[in-house]
Amino acid sequence: MSRRTPGLSRRQRGVALVIALIMLVILTLLAMSGMNTATTELLMAGNEQYRRNAAQTATAGIEQAISRIADTATSRTAAPTVTPPTLLPGAESDFYTTSTRFMGDETGLPQSSADKFVGLHYMIESTGTSARDARDTQVQGVMVITATGSPGDSSFSRLGTGLE
Repeated sequence: MSRRTPGLSRRQRGVALVIALIMLVILTLLAMSGMNTATTELLMAGNEQYRRNAAQTATAGIEQAISRIADTATSRTAAPTVTPPTLLPGAESDFYTTSTRFMGDETGLPQSSADKFVGLHYMIESTGTSARDARDTQVQGVMVITATGSPGDSSFSRLGTGLE
C-alpha cells in the first residue's frame, strides 16, 4: 500500500493546470494563424479573379480595335489612334484603353494577283483595368490586305481572266 502525501498531490494538480493553460494558448495561436492564412488566401483568390477580369477586358479592347481597323483599313498615318477609357459592357469597374498604330505597308504579297494587293500592318496595344488596380496589357499585330493604289480605290482592270 502506498500512501500519498497531501502536499505532493496539490503540486501535481497545479502542474496540470499550468500544462492545460499552455495547451490552450498553443491552440489559440494555431486557430489565429489558421484564420490569418484563410484570410490571406481569400485575398489572393480575389486578386487573381480581378487580374483575369483585367486580361479579359484587355482582350475585348483588342477585339474592338480590330473591328475598327476592319472598318477603316485605309488609314496609313503613323500617329497612333488612342481610345479613351471604355467601360466593358455589363461590367461596373472593368475598363480598357487601346492604342492602334500603323506600322507600314507590305507589297508583293505571296500569291498576290500582279501586285494588286498590299498588306497594311498595324500594332494594337490594349490595357485592361479592373478592381484593386488589376491591370493587364496585351499587344497584337494585325495585317489587313487591301487593294493597291489610293485609299478607297477598289477598281481592277482585267488581266487575262483575273479580277475586275
